[in-house]
Amino acid sequence: MSEQKVAVIGAGPAGLTAAYLLSKAGVLVEVFESDPEYVGGISRTEKYKGYHFDIGGHRFFSKSREVEDFWTEILGDDMLQRPRSSRIYYQKKFFKYPLVAMDALRKLGFWKSASCLTSYAKAKLFPIRNPQNFEEWVSNQFGKKLYSIFFKTYTEKVWGVPCSEISADWAAQRIKGLSMSTLIRNALFPQKAGGEGLIKTLIDSFRYPRLGPGMMWETCTTKCRQQGAVIRMNARVESITLRQNKWSVRLQSGETLDGFEQVISSAPLRELVRSVLPAFPGEALQAASLLGYRDFITVILILPDRGVFSDNWIYIHDPAVKVGRIQNFKSWSPEMVPDPGMTAYGLEYFCFDGDGLWNTPDPDLIEMAKKEIAQIGLASEKDIQDGCVVRQKKAYPVYDRLYKERVAIIRNALDAYPGLQLVGRNGMHKYNNQDHSMMTAMLAVKNILAGKTVFNLWQVNEDAIYHETIGADEEETSQTGRLIPVRTESA
Repeated sequence: MSEQKVAVIGAGPAGLTAAYLLSKAGVLVEVFESDPEYVGGISRTEKYKGYHFDIGGHRFFSKSREVEDFWTEILGDDMLQRPRSSRIYYQKKFFKYPLVAMDALRKLGFWKSASCLTSYAKAKLFPIRNPQNFEEWVSNQFGKKLYSIFFKTYTEKVWGVPCSEISADWAAQRIKGLSMSTLIRNALFPQKAGGEGLIKTLIDSFRYPRLGPGMMWETCTTKCRQQGAVIRMNARVESITLRQNKWSVRLQSGETLDGFEQVISSAPLRELVRSVLPAFPGEALQAASLLGYRDFITVILILPDRGVFSDNWIYIHDPAVKVGRIQNFKSWSPEMVPDPGMTAYGLEYFCFDGDGLWNTPDPDLIEMAKKEIAQIGLASEKDIQDGCVVRQKKAYPVYDRLYKERVAIIRNALDAYPGLQLVGRNGMHKYNNQDHSMMTAMLAVKNILAGKTVFNLWQVNEDAIYHETIGADEEETSQTGRLIPVRTESA
């Protein structure tokens, strides 16, 4: 057992990955989780009357063999292989997603299709140089017309602001590799699987825990404890203090724990910065206070399974309804629905903590969801037999026009706090997927075990390559600077 002692703030995928690997290596670890019941953060599994719900939808797929092996080590045979299926709902029609050129053009109709192709040609002839926001980036890739049809409405539902105010980084990170030219080329000259020149799109299948993503992190928590890690629930951190190269952690309960050589934090960056003592410089405190987050509500509707749709989820591009995305939990795993004759849909409403939608009473949200699911045509109101509501704070770090500069100010100030490493989506204010968050934790652990900074965690997913664009057997290497960063000069 190592004499080194590490504090981990947050029991989400990043925090628990770090705790598991450290405790496995014999390092003393204490994890501080603010939730009194759930581990896994947004990757938890909520439960209601025997039904299991995935908050946000989590496909278990990674380009990193190390991450895939971690999942296998934790759950083994409890991981299912599931088909991937998504569609877009627009003007009472369902379009394949990722977009398939001939499917999209046929369903749009001749005149609208012609307008889309003309718009695309114009974008290629007269592109926006150095696109700064989401609207400009996507318009360059698909043309202004297709952007307005298949990207604008949904994206503005997600973020609650015009696409012109969203950083181009968001588009580059989420849809890089997809463009109108690749769609048309694949439609006209389809490639055989494995053929040279194949334009890979999204994955066809993924792994998934039998009882939802929380099963992974609940099992991981058990194994961490078996390895000697301390997992404290209902333990919200009030402050962390650096004194003589040692860290202490003070909880809101008033308890203080001392003697940590290292702190790994996945707490929201805005909260973490203001909790550190000695205090960050004023410029960094100001930058952190201006970081934004987007929240969302999932309204679960329970109803008889009439086989209406088998998608994992459907993106709703109709401005006539407030719902942004609809999950079919049974398509994630049949075991999440206790009665084979029933199913459960999750209607996701994006909002801000404290706004009108967030403060709407649960019964009113359920009634609204029933009306909207009927309006879309996936069920009738009388089919709905039960429902519940789950609220998720700080689901997405906001990529506004100034977020990158603000994070850079904080990163520069971190040099004055040795032993503090930031990991995970909210911990780094970086829209990482689950596997990217885990990778930041894995590299943080490697730094601790090496006794020096070997890897720069901020390089994970740095070039914004899309998380599902290559096969699971094609692992990113340390030479790319993408998923697995190169070693720093100090290594």
